[in-house]
Amino acid sequence: MLGRMTEMTETPRTRRRAPSMSPDQRREMIIAAALPLIADHGAAVTTSTIARVAGIGEATIFRVFADKEELLDACMAEALSPDHAIRELGCIDLDQPLAERLAQSAEALQAHLVRLGAVAGSLHASGHRRRQAPSRQQTTGTDMSTERGMGREKSLAKVGAAVAELLEPDRHALRRPPNQIAALFLGLLFTQARDRDQPVLATADLVEVFLHGALTAQPS
Repeated sequence: MLGRMTEMTETPRTRRRAPSMSPDQRREMIIAAALPLIADHGAAVTTSTIARVAGIGEATIFRVFADKEELLDACMAEALSPDHAIRELGCIDLDQPLAERLAQSAEALQAHLVRLGAVAGSLHASGHRRRQAPSRQQTTGTDMSTERGMGREKSLAKVGAAVAELLEPDRHALRRPPNQIAALFLGLLFTQARDRDQPVLATADLVEVFLHGALTAQPS
């Protein structure tokens, strides 16, 4: 018995160390942990809560972000970015029927809009406003509303290009080029009425109407 205890004592304990992260990876991890919390609590969420959910010390947040406001701004920028949705569009199997490809793209883009609305709405309701860089305004005189509009146009162009790629296998069957069809599809998807009297169409119904029109049969 004593021999076993001695053997156990002498056997070194090996502890697994968490893999190190680059600054960019750590930043992404913190933002990913913060986004759902901000959607629920807005600007009232504490950095200690974010740190606990991320599994890090609170001090780590302030090694990446200057303060909480900078973290909130970074989360808003991430919610606005279409990059996550575009990556999902890029994963859609092009061998599937066109209707299925469009339905999956609609689901990915609607999820992006829901996340954006939840984060932006919660931050706005809690009184948070994104900070602007005074020095940039003073030196360039940039109109911020124009800049935001350009950002939206670029985002929409990137999404349109990704949807057009999903249409390419059926180019021969399309009445217009894929980029134009993609723009029409996004117009229908993004302008749906969202109220009690006119609920959002299910993705399959939206795709059905888009591909085959509003009529159930040709009029006599």
